[in-house]
Amino acid sequence: MLNPTPRVRFAPSPTGLLHVGNARTALYNWLFARHTGGEFLLRIEDTDVERSEARYEAQLIEDLRWLGLDWTEGPQIGGPYAPYRQSERLEIYQQHTEQLLGEDKAYRCFCTAEELEQERQLALREQRAQVYSGKCRALAANQAQTRAAAGETFAVRLAVPDAPLRFHDIVRGDVEFAGETVSDFILVRSSGMPVYNYVVTIDDALMRITHVIRGDDHISNTPRQVAIYQAFGWSLPEFAHLSTILGSDRERLSKRHGATSIASFREMGILPQALANYLALLGWGAEGGTRETFTREELIAEFKLERVTPSPAVFDWDKLHWLNRHAIKQAPPAELRQLAWPYFTARQWLPPLSPEDAAVVQWFARVLDLFLPAVDQLQQLPEKAAALWNLAPVTQEDAALLASEAGERVVRAFTAKIRAEAGAMTPQRFKELMNEVKAETGAKGKDLFHPVRIILTGAHSGPEFDKLIPLLEEGSQLDLPTHVLSVRERVEAFSATVL
Repeated sequence: MLNPTPRVRFAPSPTGLLHVGNARTALYNWLFARHTGGEFLLRIEDTDVERSEARYEAQLIEDLRWLGLDWTEGPQIGGPYAPYRQSERLEIYQQHTEQLLGEDKAYRCFCTAEELEQERQLALREQRAQVYSGKCRALAANQAQTRAAAGETFAVRLAVPDAPLRFHDIVRGDVEFAGETVSDFILVRSSGMPVYNYVVTIDDALMRITHVIRGDDHISNTPRQVAIYQAFGWSLPEFAHLSTILGSDRERLSKRHGATSIASFREMGILPQALANYLALLGWGAEGGTRETFTREELIAEFKLERVTPSPAVFDWDKLHWLNRHAIKQAPPAELRQLAWPYFTARQWLPPLSPEDAAVVQWFARVLDLFLPAVDQLQQLPEKAAALWNLAPVTQEDAALLASEAGERVVRAFTAKIRAEAGAMTPQRFKELMNEVKAETGAKGKDLFHPVRIILTGAHSGPEFDKLIPLLEEGSQLDLPTHVLSVRERVEAFSATVL
């Protein structure tokens, strides 16, 4: 018999933002499907009705698409196994519960929360495993039905056979749990709401999922799901449990380590191709183990679950920034312009992006050429380019430099020459003026250039003058929300506030 087409799923709960761990899970499922010619579907696990919100579902779908992932079946596009929201599948779960009860593979449990807590405390005192005793399993079916008909609340538990629960994990090998460590666990709560392990197993079976690829925090769930598969007589899928992602302190990655949501990475200007590349490396490596930069197509070609390691992965901001700088170098200029522009609009330095503003677009392209090599994230661009719009306050150190005898000579000579100039400044003319200042003052090196740079930008370090001067002069001629000061305007502003 031919192997079925691989089918994998990403099944998040819409109870919060999509974070690094879940995004990596989604990416690995997607890469596996693309590598094997299989199918990748999206399913929303929203049975936690109190915490699930439509806005989180919308956000996670947006984040997945931004990351470059797509799916052939899901809540917005449908598919042969619809619906793809668990909250819309409750009737399906109820039908399967009735089947298990009818086959005596599940039973009604009338134990109260107080009774269960007493059992747990007794187990603690006797140093036994804290598992359900199974006392309601001995109830006759007609007796249980009578009590239920009388309105007594009950949960539904699976009658778990006293036998080992085994499954094969592609990452970790063969795994076995003793049946008694699982006990007769709840399938449906007394509220009538089915539990996670129950619904996810039914959905995976009915949707013909062949490989369950997920985080290793689900390993303890897997024996319960295996027991449910066996109760229905369904074949087990392949499992692959991905390693934990740790922070730099070797603790599980969390908010205390900084931004971990995909929306945050997007806001800070991490390119999606860089983040996807980095997420792929958190627990996986290509043949040879030395390569770290991949295009999306190269990841698809190289990705194999057998290359996933069970060892924890450490989230490394330096490596992510390195990959982001690489992605920025490789990205088309038009894409970078589109991504970077909003950061400047937010500061009211640029108008909304419009192709009709050709002069502004061309000028901004040169701004990016100058400052992009100096950033790890696109959100850092405005700070790097701030001197184009705002003169920074002169620091104490720079004020002392300007007040020195050599500094004063350079300031007087330079400001006099700029005031005497007519028309726009060019890099060539600026160079000539600087040579004249050098000859008149005897200053050279940093004694010459630092005071001039402070006059023009407010700081003693920054871009080369031959690249900065054209941006200042041409920017001053553009109709921008915040005016860019020309060289002459900067000298006048400096003279008015500092001299």
